[in-house]
Amino acid sequence: MTPSSPASAPSSIAERAAEVRARIDAACRSAGRDPADVVLTAVSKTQPPQAIDAILATGQRVFGENRVQEAQGRWADRIAGLSALELRLIGPLQTNKAEEAVALFDVIETLDREKLARALAEAAQKRGRSPRVLVQVNTGAEPQKAGVSPDATDALIASARDVYGLTVEGLMCIPPADQDAEPHFEMLRALAERNGLSVLSMGMSGDYEAAIGCGATHVRVGTALFGERNRP
Repeated sequence: MTPSSPASAPSSIAERAAEVRARIDAACRSAGRDPADVVLTAVSKTQPPQAIDAILATGQRVFGENRVQEAQGRWADRIAGLSALELRLIGPLQTNKAEEAVALFDVIETLDREKLARALAEAAQKRGRSPRVLVQVNTGAEPQKAGVSPDATDALIASARDVYGLTVEGLMCIPPADQDAEPHFEMLRALAERNGLSVLSMGMSGDYEAAIGCGATHVRVGTALFGERNRP
């Protein structure tokens, strides 16, 4: 797909955004929830400038990025001209990129180990700013996937809060692609409640309505907004 293809045209993205927001509202009403309590995070990774401009024109201001360097290239020249922009890192973070991530992102959703908590705390002290963090939980215990195991989640939350002074506001998960997502969403909600956390980042293009029914406060949507991503 090229930047000039229909899925990247402003009118198409505007229509997609309106449809996603309508479905979020409907899912909230079905679950007896206030739609204002669910934030749409637009997954902007790999998208061309035309697509970003088109989704910004709809009023979208919360974006999820997978890689620090890619996000720097996409947003460095846009930040100053945008009000209320929130950038969320939703991809795995290497400790040697912690300082750059702290400098750019408002929220880091992928804290999954104590070594990274330490690096983020040191970077926050050096930079004089401390992004909010979510702990990523590997609810399916998939060896190829980032995230702390469910049985180690409580300890990591406590360490991040009490030892490193990070602002842990919630949890994030990516359920296994070949399993029903709802049990994983319910597991994440139970872990959050047990630790007094209010933010649940869960649900993507294929399952965000189910996630809302399970208590998601943030849904990460890419394909449903932009169409299929460019691939090599």
